[in-house]
Amino acid sequence: MFAPVLVRNKDSILDFASLDLSNPTILLAALQHLRQSVVVGGQAIFEQWRSRIERQAFRKSCLNLSYYLALRRHDLRALQTALMPWGLSSLGRLESRVLPNLDAAIATLGSVCHADPHSLPSRPIVEKFFEGEQLLQLNTEDIFNKTKATRRVRIMLTLPTEAASHYEFVRDLVRRGMDCARINCSHDNADIWKAAIDNVRLAEAEIGNSCKVLMDLGGPKPRMGVAIAPNTKQRIFRDEYLLLTRTPPAIVGATCFQANCTLPEVLDQVQVGEAVWIDDGHIGARIESITEEGVLLRVTHASSKGNKLLPDKGLNFPDTDLNLSPLTEKDLQDLDFVAIHADIVGYSFVQEPADIELLQRELRARLPERSPLPAIVAKIETPKAVRNLPELIVQAAGKQPFAIMIARGDLAVEIGYQRLAEIQEEILWLCEAAHVPVIWATQVLENLVKKGIPSRAEMTDAAMAERAECVMLNKGPFIADAVTILDDVLTRMETHQMKKTPQLRALRSW
Repeated sequence: MFAPVLVRNKDSILDFASLDLSNPTILLAALQHLRQSVVVGGQAIFEQWRSRIERQAFRKSCLNLSYYLALRRHDLRALQTALMPWGLSSLGRLESRVLPNLDAAIATLGSVCHADPHSLPSRPIVEKFFEGEQLLQLNTEDIFNKTKATRRVRIMLTLPTEAASHYEFVRDLVRRGMDCARINCSHDNADIWKAAIDNVRLAEAEIGNSCKVLMDLGGPKPRMGVAIAPNTKQRIFRDEYLLLTRTPPAIVGATCFQANCTLPEVLDQVQVGEAVWIDDGHIGARIESITEEGVLLRVTHASSKGNKLLPDKGLNFPDTDLNLSPLTEKDLQDLDFVAIHADIVGYSFVQEPADIELLQRELRARLPERSPLPAIVAKIETPKAVRNLPELIVQAAGKQPFAIMIARGDLAVEIGYQRLAEIQEEILWLCEAAHVPVIWATQVLENLVKKGIPSRAEMTDAAMAERAECVMLNKGPFIADAVTILDDVLTRMETHQMKKTPQLRALRSW
Protein backbone atom coordinates (compact mmCIF):
# COMPACT_ATOMS: atom_id res chain seq x y z
CA MET A 1 0.00 0.00 0.00
CA PHE A 2 3.02 2.30 0.03
CA ALA A 3 2.81 5.48 -2.00
CA PRO A 4 5.76 6.13 -4.32
CA VAL A 5 8.25 7.36 -1.73
CA LEU A 6 11.32 8.42 -3.67
CA VAL A 7 14.85 7.29 -2.89
CA ARG A 8 17.50 9.95 -3.45
CA ASN A 9 20.74 7.98 -3.32
CA LYS A 10 22.44 4.66 -2.68
CA ASP A 11 22.01 5.13 1.09
CA SER A 12 18.21 4.86 0.72
CA ILE A 13 17.50 8.38 1.98
CA LEU A 14 13.75 8.95 1.68
CA ASP A 15 12.54 12.05 -0.18
CA PHE A 16 9.36 13.12 1.61
CA ALA A 17 9.33 16.64 0.12
CA SER A 18 8.40 15.22 -3.31
CA LEU A 19 5.12 13.72 -2.04
CA ASP A 20 1.64 15.18 -1.62
CA LEU A 21 1.63 14.75 2.15
CA SER A 22 -1.61 16.73 2.51
CA ASN A 23 -3.31 13.48 1.44
CA PRO A 24 -3.64 11.44 4.67
CA THR A 25 -3.35 8.13 2.81
CA ILE A 26 -0.04 9.16 1.26
CA LEU A 27 1.09 10.55 4.62
CA LEU A 28 0.28 7.22 6.28
CA ALA A 29 2.21 5.31 3.63
CA ALA A 30 5.17 7.66 4.05
CA LEU A 31 5.18 7.06 7.80
CA GLN A 32 5.08 3.31 7.32
CA HIS A 33 7.87 3.48 4.79
CA LEU A 34 9.90 5.51 7.28
CA ARG A 35 9.22 2.98 10.03
CA GLN A 36 10.38 0.13 7.81
CA SER A 37 13.58 2.02 6.98
CA VAL A 38 14.21 2.75 10.67
CA VAL A 39 13.70 -0.88 11.72
CA VAL A 40 15.94 -2.32 8.99
CA GLY A 41 18.66 0.31 9.39
CA GLY A 42 18.49 0.30 13.18
CA GLN A 43 18.72 -3.47 13.45
CA ALA A 44 21.79 -3.43 11.20
CA ILE A 45 23.48 -0.87 13.44
CA PHE A 46 22.51 -2.76 16.59
CA GLU A 47 23.96 -6.02 15.28
CA GLN A 48 27.35 -4.33 14.95
CA TRP A 49 27.22 -3.41 18.65
CA ARG A 50 25.46 -6.42 20.19
CA SER A 51 28.62 -8.31 21.21
CA ARG A 52 29.97 -5.33 23.15
CA ILE A 53 26.99 -5.05 25.49
CA GLU A 54 27.59 -6.75 28.83
CA ARG A 55 24.96 -4.83 30.82
CA GLN A 56 21.59 -6.27 29.91
CA ALA A 57 19.97 -3.07 31.18
CA PHE A 58 21.58 -1.21 28.28
CA ARG A 59 20.28 -3.45 25.48
CA LYS A 60 16.97 -1.63 25.06
CA SER A 61 18.72 1.72 25.19
CA CYS A 62 21.28 0.64 22.60
CA LEU A 63 18.52 -0.57 20.29
CA ASN A 64 16.68 2.74 20.63
CA LEU A 65 19.91 4.60 19.87
CA SER A 66 20.31 2.47 16.76
CA TYR A 67 16.79 3.29 15.63
CA TYR A 68 17.40 6.98 16.28
CA LEU A 69 20.56 7.01 14.17
CA ALA A 70 18.68 5.28 11.35
CA LEU A 71 15.82 7.79 11.65
CA ARG A 72 18.06 10.84 11.57
CA ARG A 73 19.58 9.83 8.23
CA HIS A 74 16.44 11.26 6.67
CA ASP A 75 15.26 14.86 6.34
CA LEU A 76 11.91 14.72 8.17
CA ARG A 77 10.90 18.36 7.99
CA ALA A 78 8.21 17.95 5.29
CA LEU A 79 6.80 14.97 7.17
CA GLN A 80 6.71 16.92 10.43
CA THR A 81 4.79 19.79 8.87
CA ALA A 82 2.29 17.40 7.32
CA LEU A 83 1.59 15.70 10.67
CA MET A 84 0.80 18.89 12.56
CA PRO A 85 -2.69 19.65 11.15
CA TRP A 86 -3.85 16.19 12.17
CA GLY A 87 -2.98 16.83 15.80
CA LEU A 88 -0.39 14.08 15.69
CA SER A 89 3.12 13.98 17.07
CA SER A 90 5.44 15.87 14.74
CA LEU A 91 8.24 13.51 15.84
CA GLY A 92 10.20 16.37 17.42
CA ARG A 93 10.41 14.78 20.86
CA LEU A 94 10.85 11.09 20.12
CA GLU A 95 14.50 10.71 21.12
CA SER A 96 13.90 8.37 24.04
CA ARG A 97 11.16 6.32 22.30
CA VAL A 98 11.69 6.10 18.55
CA LEU A 99 9.52 3.12 17.57
CA PRO A 100 6.75 3.69 20.14
CA ASN A 101 6.36 7.27 18.90
CA LEU A 102 6.24 6.21 15.25
CA ASP A 103 3.82 3.39 16.05
CA ALA A 104 1.48 5.70 17.96
CA ALA A 105 1.37 8.20 15.09
CA ILE A 106 0.83 5.46 12.48
CA ALA A 107 -1.93 3.78 14.51
CA THR A 108 -3.84 7.03 14.97
CA LEU A 109 -3.46 8.15 11.35
CA GLY A 110 -4.47 4.64 10.26
CA SER A 111 -7.74 5.06 12.15
CA VAL A 112 -8.34 8.36 10.37
CA CYS A 113 -7.74 6.67 7.00
CA HIS A 114 -9.85 3.60 7.94
CA ALA A 115 -6.84 1.44 7.10
CA ASP A 116 -6.86 -2.31 7.67
CA PRO A 117 -5.69 -2.73 11.32
CA HIS A 118 -3.63 -5.75 10.29
CA SER A 119 -1.50 -3.48 8.07
CA LEU A 120 -0.62 -1.22 11.00
CA PRO A 121 1.76 -1.69 13.94
CA SER A 122 0.11 -2.18 17.31
CA ARG A 123 -0.50 0.96 19.32
CA PRO A 124 2.07 0.97 22.18
CA ILE A 125 0.72 0.68 25.69
CA VAL A 126 1.34 3.66 27.98
CA GLU A 127 4.09 1.90 29.96
CA LYS A 128 5.97 1.05 26.77
CA PHE A 129 5.58 4.55 25.41
CA PHE A 130 7.27 6.15 28.44
CA GLU A 131 9.81 3.39 29.04
CA GLY A 132 12.64 5.50 27.59
CA GLU A 133 12.10 8.31 30.08
CA GLN A 134 12.11 5.79 32.90
CA LEU A 135 15.36 4.23 31.68
CA LEU A 136 17.01 7.65 31.50
CA GLN A 137 15.90 8.36 35.07
CA LEU A 138 17.21 5.00 36.29
CA ASN A 139 20.55 5.52 34.53
CA THR A 140 20.83 8.98 36.05
CA GLU A 141 20.11 7.61 39.51
CA ASP A 142 22.73 4.89 38.99
CA ILE A 143 25.34 7.64 38.65
CA PHE A 144 24.14 10.37 40.98
CA ASN A 145 21.35 9.77 43.46
CA LYS A 146 17.62 9.34 43.78
CA THR A 147 15.65 12.04 41.99
CA LYS A 148 14.41 14.74 44.32
CA ALA A 149 10.74 15.56 44.52
CA THR A 150 11.41 19.24 43.72
CA ARG A 151 14.31 19.12 41.25
CA ARG A 152 15.14 16.58 38.54
CA VAL A 153 18.46 18.13 37.43
CA ARG A 154 21.47 17.57 39.68
CA ILE A 155 24.02 20.23 40.63
CA MET A 156 27.73 19.43 40.51
CA LEU A 157 30.36 21.71 42.05
CA THR A 158 34.12 21.84 41.60
CA LEU A 159 35.54 21.88 45.11
CA PRO A 160 38.31 24.35 45.97
CA THR A 161 41.28 23.31 48.10
CA GLU A 162 39.62 24.77 51.20
CA ALA A 163 37.05 21.94 51.09
CA ALA A 164 39.74 19.75 52.64
CA SER A 165 40.15 21.90 55.74
CA HIS A 166 36.83 23.71 56.10
CA TYR A 167 34.06 21.25 56.94
CA GLU A 168 31.43 23.94 57.51
CA PHE A 169 31.97 25.17 53.96
CA VAL A 170 31.31 21.70 52.51
CA ARG A 171 28.33 21.14 54.79
CA ASP A 172 26.80 24.42 53.63
CA LEU A 173 27.16 23.42 49.97
CA VAL A 174 25.47 20.06 50.60
CA ARG A 175 22.71 21.80 52.55
CA ARG A 176 22.12 24.30 49.73
CA GLY A 177 21.75 21.56 47.12
CA MET A 178 25.10 20.21 45.89
CA ASP A 179 24.39 16.71 44.53
CA CYS A 180 27.89 15.88 43.29
CA ALA A 181 31.30 17.16 44.41
CA ARG A 182 33.91 17.34 41.64
CA ILE A 183 37.61 17.06 42.48
CA ASN A 184 39.99 18.15 39.73
CA CYS A 185 42.99 15.83 39.89
CA SER A 186 45.10 18.40 38.06
CA HIS A 187 45.35 20.23 41.38
CA ASP A 188 46.34 19.35 44.94
CA ASN A 189 47.27 15.81 46.03
CA ALA A 190 45.87 12.60 47.48
CA ASP A 191 45.97 13.84 51.08
CA ILE A 192 43.92 16.91 50.21
CA TRP A 193 41.52 14.87 48.07
CA LYS A 194 40.98 12.41 50.90
CA ALA A 195 40.26 15.16 53.42
CA ALA A 196 37.77 16.80 51.06
CA ILE A 197 36.01 13.49 50.39
CA ASP A 198 35.82 12.78 54.13
CA ASN A 199 34.13 16.15 54.62
CA VAL A 200 31.63 15.38 51.87
CA ARG A 201 30.80 11.99 53.42
CA LEU A 202 30.42 13.55 56.86
CA ALA A 203 28.12 16.27 55.51
CA GLU A 204 26.02 13.64 53.72
CA ALA A 205 25.51 11.76 56.97
CA GLU A 206 24.79 14.88 59.03
CA ILE A 207 22.31 16.51 56.64
CA GLY A 208 20.81 13.42 55.07
CA ASN A 209 21.34 14.60 51.48
CA SER A 210 23.17 12.27 49.09
CA CYS A 211 26.25 13.75 47.44
CA LYS A 212 28.40 11.73 45.04
CA VAL A 213 32.12 12.35 44.43
CA LEU A 214 33.47 12.73 40.90
CA MET A 215 37.24 12.71 40.47
CA ASP A 216 38.31 14.25 37.18
CA LEU A 217 41.54 12.91 35.67
CA GLY A 218 43.75 15.64 34.20
CA GLY A 219 44.46 13.99 30.87
CA PRO A 220 46.95 15.06 28.19
CA LYS A 221 46.04 18.74 27.98
CA PRO A 222 48.69 20.70 26.03
CA ARG A 223 49.60 23.90 27.83
CA MET A 224 52.14 26.65 27.65
CA GLY A 225 55.05 26.23 30.03
CA VAL A 226 57.62 28.98 30.48
CA ALA A 227 56.73 32.04 28.39
CA ILE A 228 59.16 34.86 27.58
CA ALA A 229 58.78 38.12 25.68
CA PRO A 230 61.36 39.92 23.52
CA ASN A 231 62.94 43.03 25.05
CA THR A 232 60.48 44.79 27.35
CA LYS A 233 57.24 43.81 25.60
CA GLN A 234 54.54 42.41 27.86
CA ARG A 235 51.71 41.71 25.41
CA ILE A 236 51.47 39.99 22.06
CA PHE A 237 49.47 41.55 19.23
CA ARG A 238 47.96 40.41 15.95
CA ASP A 239 50.52 39.60 13.21
CA GLU A 240 53.31 39.13 15.75
CA TYR A 241 55.09 35.79 16.14
CA LEU A 242 55.25 33.17 18.86
CA LEU A 243 57.73 30.29 18.81
CA LEU A 244 56.41 27.14 20.50
CA THR A 245 59.39 25.09 21.66
CA ARG A 246 59.88 21.55 22.93
CA THR A 247 61.92 22.65 25.94
CA PRO A 248 61.75 25.78 28.09
CA PRO A 249 63.09 28.65 25.94
CA ALA A 250 66.26 30.57 26.69
CA ILE A 251 65.76 34.20 27.61
CA VAL A 252 69.02 35.36 26.03
CA GLY A 253 68.72 36.51 22.41
CA ALA A 254 64.93 36.15 22.09
CA THR A 255 63.71 37.95 18.97
CA CYS A 256 60.04 37.04 19.33
CA PHE A 257 57.72 35.68 21.97
CA GLN A 258 58.58 32.14 23.01
CA ALA A 259 56.92 29.46 25.10
CA ASN A 260 57.39 25.74 25.47
CA CYS A 261 54.58 23.24 24.96
CA THR A 262 54.12 20.97 27.98
CA LEU A 263 53.43 18.05 25.61
CA PRO A 264 56.28 18.43 23.11
CA GLU A 265 55.15 15.37 21.12
CA VAL A 266 52.25 17.50 19.88
CA LEU A 267 54.68 19.65 17.91
CA ASP A 268 55.71 16.58 15.88
CA GLN A 269 52.12 16.06 14.69
CA VAL A 270 51.18 19.52 13.41
CA GLN A 271 51.40 20.87 9.84
CA VAL A 272 52.05 24.28 8.35
CA GLY A 273 48.84 26.26 7.91
CA GLU A 274 46.95 24.64 10.79
CA ALA A 275 45.27 26.74 13.47
CA VAL A 276 46.35 26.99 17.10
CA TRP A 277 44.28 28.59 19.86
CA ILE A 278 45.68 29.74 23.18
CA ASP A 279 44.01 30.46 26.54
CA ASP A 280 40.51 29.15 25.74
CA GLY A 281 40.47 30.93 22.40
CA HIS A 282 41.55 34.39 23.59
CA ILE A 283 44.54 34.21 21.23
CA GLY A 284 44.37 32.64 17.77
CA ALA A 285 47.33 31.79 15.57
CA ARG A 286 48.35 29.86 12.47
CA ILE A 287 51.45 27.73 11.95
CA GLU A 288 53.89 29.56 9.67
CA SER A 289 56.80 27.14 9.73
CA ILE A 290 58.26 24.15 11.56
CA THR A 291 61.95 24.17 12.44
CA GLU A 292 64.36 22.36 14.72
CA GLU A 293 63.72 25.08 17.31
CA GLY A 294 59.99 24.47 17.33
CA VAL A 295 56.78 25.63 15.67
CA LEU A 296 56.53 29.28 14.59
CA LEU A 297 53.06 30.80 14.94
CA ARG A 298 51.71 34.04 13.53
CA VAL A 299 48.99 35.57 15.70
CA THR A 300 45.71 35.99 13.80
CA HIS A 301 43.39 36.89 16.68
CA ALA A 302 44.21 39.01 19.74
CA SER A 303 42.76 41.83 21.77
CA SER A 304 43.27 45.32 20.35
CA LYS A 305 45.24 46.02 23.53
CA GLY A 306 47.26 42.84 23.15
CA ASN A 307 47.26 39.71 25.29
CA LYS A 308 49.64 38.49 27.94
CA LEU A 309 51.19 35.06 27.44
CA LEU A 310 50.92 33.36 30.80
CA PRO A 311 52.19 29.94 31.91
CA ASP A 312 49.75 27.03 32.19
CA LYS A 313 47.32 28.44 29.62
CA GLY A 314 45.76 25.79 27.40
CA LEU A 315 46.71 25.12 23.79
CA ASN A 316 44.19 23.80 21.26
CA PHE A 317 45.02 22.36 17.83
CA PRO A 318 41.60 22.03 16.16
CA ASP A 319 42.97 21.21 12.70
CA THR A 320 45.27 18.48 14.01
CA ASP A 321 44.13 14.93 14.73
CA LEU A 322 46.35 14.51 17.77
CA ASN A 323 47.51 11.00 18.60
CA LEU A 324 47.80 11.15 22.37
CA SER A 325 46.95 8.60 25.02
CA PRO A 326 44.09 9.99 27.14
CA LEU A 327 45.77 8.56 30.24
CA THR A 328 49.06 10.18 31.19
CA GLU A 329 51.60 8.75 33.63
CA LYS A 330 50.17 11.07 36.28
CA ASP A 331 46.64 9.86 35.51
CA LEU A 332 47.72 6.25 36.02
CA GLN A 333 49.22 7.17 39.40
CA ASP A 334 46.10 9.12 40.35
CA LEU A 335 43.92 6.14 39.41
CA ASP A 336 45.37 4.17 42.32
CA PHE A 337 43.49 6.59 44.58
CA VAL A 338 40.56 7.41 42.29
CA ALA A 339 39.50 3.80 41.68
CA ILE A 340 39.03 3.24 45.41
CA HIS A 341 37.58 6.59 46.55
CA ALA A 342 35.53 8.03 43.66
CA ASP A 343 31.91 7.26 42.86
CA ILE A 344 32.44 8.63 39.36
CA VAL A 345 35.57 8.95 37.22
CA GLY A 346 35.81 11.99 34.94
CA TYR A 347 37.68 11.20 31.72
CA SER A 348 39.24 14.01 29.68
CA PHE A 349 40.14 14.06 25.97
CA VAL A 350 38.24 10.89 25.10
CA GLN A 351 38.15 10.47 21.33
CA GLU A 352 37.49 6.84 20.38
CA PRO A 353 36.17 3.59 21.89
CA ALA A 354 39.69 2.31 22.54
CA ASP A 355 40.15 5.21 24.96
CA ILE A 356 37.15 4.02 26.99
CA GLU A 357 38.42 0.45 26.87
CA LEU A 358 41.81 1.60 28.19
CA LEU A 359 40.26 3.25 31.25
CA GLN A 360 38.04 0.23 31.88
CA ARG A 361 41.11 -2.05 31.90
CA GLU A 362 43.02 0.24 34.24
CA LEU A 363 40.09 0.49 36.64
CA ARG A 364 39.57 -3.27 36.63
CA ALA A 365 43.25 -3.82 37.43
CA ARG A 366 42.89 -1.68 40.55
CA LEU A 367 39.66 -3.12 41.93
CA PRO A 368 38.90 -6.42 43.68
CA GLU A 369 37.72 -9.18 41.38
CA ARG A 370 34.00 -9.06 40.54
CA SER A 371 33.56 -5.63 42.12
CA PRO A 372 31.49 -3.27 39.94
CA LEU A 373 33.26 -0.61 37.94
CA PRO A 374 32.60 2.97 39.02
CA ALA A 375 30.63 5.22 36.71
CA ILE A 376 32.50 7.05 33.96
CA VAL A 377 31.82 10.56 32.72
CA ALA A 378 33.39 11.15 29.30
CA LYS A 379 34.13 14.77 28.46
CA ILE A 380 33.33 15.60 24.84
CA GLU A 381 35.92 18.17 23.80
CA THR A 382 36.95 17.54 20.19
CA PRO A 383 35.37 17.04 16.75
CA LYS A 384 36.62 13.45 16.75
CA ALA A 385 34.85 12.76 20.04
CA VAL A 386 31.64 14.19 18.57
CA ARG A 387 31.94 11.99 15.47
CA ASN A 388 32.57 8.90 17.60
CA LEU A 389 29.93 9.64 20.24
CA PRO A 390 27.65 6.64 19.44
CA GLU A 391 30.62 4.26 19.64
CA LEU A 392 31.83 5.87 22.88
CA ILE A 393 28.39 5.41 24.41
CA VAL A 394 28.17 1.74 23.46
CA GLN A 395 31.68 0.93 24.68
CA ALA A 396 31.10 2.58 28.04
CA ALA A 397 27.40 2.17 28.84
CA GLY A 398 27.55 -1.41 27.62
CA LYS A 399 29.70 -2.22 30.65
CA GLN A 400 29.03 0.32 33.45
CA PRO A 401 27.03 3.41 34.43
CA PHE A 402 27.96 6.20 32.03
CA ALA A 403 27.33 9.88 31.40
CA ILE A 404 28.53 12.53 28.97
CA MET A 405 29.87 15.94 29.89
CA ILE A 406 29.56 18.66 27.26
CA ALA A 407 32.89 20.40 27.96
CA ARG A 408 31.95 23.61 26.23
CA GLY A 409 35.27 25.37 26.81
CA ASP A 410 37.56 23.17 24.74
CA LEU A 411 34.70 22.06 22.49
CA ALA A 412 33.93 25.63 21.39
CA VAL A 413 37.56 26.28 20.55
CA GLU A 414 37.90 22.99 18.69
CA ILE A 415 34.75 23.17 16.55
CA GLY A 416 34.29 26.95 16.36
CA TYR A 417 32.07 29.08 18.58
CA GLN A 418 29.42 29.42 15.88
CA ARG A 419 28.82 25.65 15.93
CA LEU A 420 28.72 25.18 19.70
CA ALA A 421 24.96 25.57 20.16
CA GLU A 422 24.24 23.25 17.23
CA ILE A 423 26.61 20.50 18.40
CA GLN A 424 25.40 20.85 22.00
CA GLU A 425 21.86 20.15 20.80
CA GLU A 426 22.96 17.13 18.80
CA ILE A 427 24.83 15.68 21.78
CA LEU A 428 21.76 16.13 23.96
CA TRP A 429 19.55 14.39 21.39
CA LEU A 430 21.90 11.46 20.88
CA CYS A 431 22.38 10.89 24.61
CA GLU A 432 18.64 11.03 25.25
CA ALA A 433 18.15 8.42 22.55
CA ALA A 434 20.66 6.20 24.39
CA HIS A 435 19.10 7.07 27.77
CA VAL A 436 22.49 8.42 28.86
CA PRO A 437 22.58 11.38 31.28
CA VAL A 438 24.30 14.60 30.22
CA ILE A 439 26.24 17.14 32.28
CA TRP A 440 26.00 20.77 31.11
CA ALA A 441 29.37 22.31 31.94
CA THR A 442 31.75 25.27 31.48
CA GLN A 443 31.09 28.89 32.48
CA VAL A 444 27.68 28.20 34.01
CA LEU A 445 26.86 31.30 36.12
CA GLU A 446 30.55 32.21 35.91
CA ASN A 447 30.07 35.91 36.71
CA LEU A 448 27.89 35.04 39.68
CA VAL A 449 30.41 32.51 40.99
CA LYS A 450 33.39 34.83 40.60
CA LYS A 451 31.93 38.33 41.05
CA GLY A 452 28.67 37.83 42.94
CA ILE A 453 26.44 39.26 40.17
CA PRO A 454 25.25 37.17 37.19
CA SER A 455 24.96 38.40 33.63
CA ARG A 456 21.55 38.22 32.00
CA ALA A 457 22.80 35.83 29.36
CA GLU A 458 24.20 33.34 31.85
CA MET A 459 20.91 33.24 33.75
CA THR A 460 19.21 32.18 30.52
CA ASP A 461 21.96 29.62 29.94
CA ALA A 462 21.41 28.21 33.44
CA ALA A 463 17.69 27.95 32.76
CA MET A 464 18.27 26.09 29.49
CA ALA A 465 20.52 23.67 31.38
CA GLU A 466 17.29 22.06 32.60
CA ARG A 467 17.49 20.02 29.40
CA ALA A 468 20.46 18.11 30.83
CA GLU A 469 20.52 15.78 33.83
CA CYS A 470 23.23 17.65 35.72
CA VAL A 471 24.75 21.15 35.69
CA MET A 472 28.33 21.86 36.74
CA LEU A 473 29.49 25.01 38.51
CA ASN A 474 33.14 25.91 38.80
CA LYS A 475 34.76 27.14 41.99
CA GLY A 476 34.77 30.79 43.05
CA PRO A 477 34.24 33.06 46.07
CA PHE A 478 30.45 33.17 45.61
CA ILE A 479 29.91 29.49 44.89
CA ALA A 480 27.47 28.99 47.79
CA ASP A 481 25.20 31.79 46.55
CA ALA A 482 25.41 30.32 43.04
CA VAL A 483 24.18 26.94 44.28
CA THR A 484 21.16 28.54 45.93
CA ILE A 485 20.27 30.55 42.82
CA LEU A 486 20.82 27.63 40.44
CA ASP A 487 18.67 25.39 42.62
CA ASP A 488 15.89 27.99 42.43
CA VAL A 489 16.22 28.48 38.66
CA LEU A 490 16.18 24.75 37.90
CA THR A 491 13.24 24.14 40.22
CA ARG A 492 11.23 26.90 38.55
CA MET A 493 12.13 25.79 35.03
CA GLU A 494 11.07 22.24 35.74
CA THR A 495 7.46 23.43 35.92
CA HIS A 496 7.84 24.93 32.42
CA GLN A 497 9.95 22.36 30.58
CA MET A 498 10.95 18.71 30.77
CA LYS A 499 13.93 18.08 28.49
CA LYS A 500 12.58 19.33 25.11
CA THR A 501 8.92 19.13 26.13
CA PRO A 502 7.11 22.29 27.31
CA GLN A 503 5.15 21.85 30.53
CA LEU A 504 1.97 23.89 30.24
CA ARG A 505 1.30 24.78 33.84
CA ALA A 506 -1.08 27.66 34.46
CA LEU A 507 0.53 31.05 33.81
CA ARG A 508 0.22 33.53 36.67
CA SER A 509 1.93 36.62 35.22
CA TRP A 510 -1.26 37.81 33.48
